[in-house]
Amino acid sequence: MKQFQPISILVAALGGEGGGVLADWVISAAAHHDFPVQSTSVPGVAQRTGATTYYLEVLPVPRSELNGREPVFSLTPTPGSLDIVAASELIEAGRVLQGGYVHAKRTTLIASTHREYAIAEKMAMGDGRFDTRRLSDAANKMAQRAFLFDMRALAWQHGCVINTLMFGAMAGSGVLPFSREACENAIRESGKSVEASLRGFAAGFEHVTRGPVDAAPAVPHKATRHPQRVQRLPAPVQALAGAGARHTADFQNAKYADLYLDRCESVIALEAEQHASAMPVSCETARYLALWMGYEDVIRVADLKTRRDRLARVRREVSAKQGEPLRLTEYLKPGLDEICSVLPTGLAGWMRKRYKGRENALSVGLHMRTDTVSGFLLLCALRSLRPWRPRSSRYAVEQQMMERWLAAIRRAMVRAPGLAHELALCGNLVKGYGETSERGHRNLGAILSDFEGRQPIDFEAHEARVREARIAALADPEGRTLAQSLGLPPPPPKVHPIRIVRRTRGV
Repeated sequence: MKQFQPISILVAALGGEGGGVLADWVISAAAHHDFPVQSTSVPGVAQRTGATTYYLEVLPVPRSELNGREPVFSLTPTPGSLDIVAASELIEAGRVLQGGYVHAKRTTLIASTHREYAIAEKMAMGDGRFDTRRLSDAANKMAQRAFLFDMRALAWQHGCVINTLMFGAMAGSGVLPFSREACENAIRESGKSVEASLRGFAAGFEHVTRGPVDAAPAVPHKATRHPQRVQRLPAPVQALAGAGARHTADFQNAKYADLYLDRCESVIALEAEQHASAMPVSCETARYLALWMGYEDVIRVADLKTRRDRLARVRREVSAKQGEPLRLTEYLKPGLDEICSVLPTGLAGWMRKRYKGRENALSVGLHMRTDTVSGFLLLCALRSLRPWRPRSSRYAVEQQMMERWLAAIRRAMVRAPGLAHELALCGNLVKGYGETSERGHRNLGAILSDFEGRQPIDFEAHEARVREARIAALADPEGRTLAQSLGLPPPPPKVHPIRIVRRTRGV
């Protein structure tokens, strides 16, 4: 009796990316050829964050040739026995690779190279991103064939959802036993955004069969020529300092950008005397100083949320058509820190004393409709406070700590460039707002106090001490590892009050 082997397909997607619709298209295309097909799924728990998997098996034999027999399909994928694995994001592809589902002699892997950062990556105090190059190399090595390209960019370009690109790439790979006509008819029969879906399908199909086509033109950098002041800097620092100057000017104004360049030049001048060709200390100082000087406060958040390019990006991400109304709700929870950050130093101090022990009293969750005139104007009012920022308490605190950090770098540069480099890298400790910002300031302050209180003789040992403290600060948000590294008493446990609300019985 003739034996038939089903085609096994695993689709790994995120919630809201149309994985279920993609599975329906495969089923419809199989029905067009009268092929037996079965689909099972494991849905995720949240839109855009929950991983959703779909497993399909297709027997590429018309039912008319089965003489009334029915195939028995598996409900779950078996590692190493898949013909196609399609992933809508690179780390989703990595999870499938880690599970052993991709086989070097059988599996065709199709995955998008863009990233939707995982919670673990976002929560990291340092750079918690996974090494995408390592993952791409593994994908090309572990699969029989691998088609890796940025499907999100093509989806935005063609005004479609990423699942259409995946379907087109699967059809173009030649593994699916369907004709292109059957796949396109499946999209038409679904009746959902047919024209946009067909464009996305064609883009994915052509990318796999002919290579990249219809690529979006490269967007030139906003500033192809650095200002004269930046051009006079050493070559290794020019790109970072130029980007930092643009960032700080965008954050505040041109005068603030001049202050940024003044600070960079104070370090560059000292490192130039050391004849360091790569200028590592100046590069790291320019990098983290720019990020620090563009710190996040309510003024900055309101500014970014009301920009035209941000609103255009939101429309593109949700595939809103031209002229189609879009309802946009911002989720905000301002608290005591956010309020005090825009007040003068004296008034902010009074507020903190008044609400000491009751910091959460002013934390109110807000759902602000910024697609309405009143909601958008409220953000515009906050944005208009930019000229006031230099008089705010947050500005004073940040500038004072920046100057202390830069003074430590300059002091170390004179005798120990390696130590200065480690101190420059400590600029990565300060980021965010609220409790995150306070923790970063506290950790950096502890390292600087340890440096300022010592008269180092063994510079290599002191360099290692700063490096160990920096790594400890990034590894432990509670600060206990840092305290142990510097020989300090461990910080007291953070108090989190528990509120018990009694349920009122209904009458």
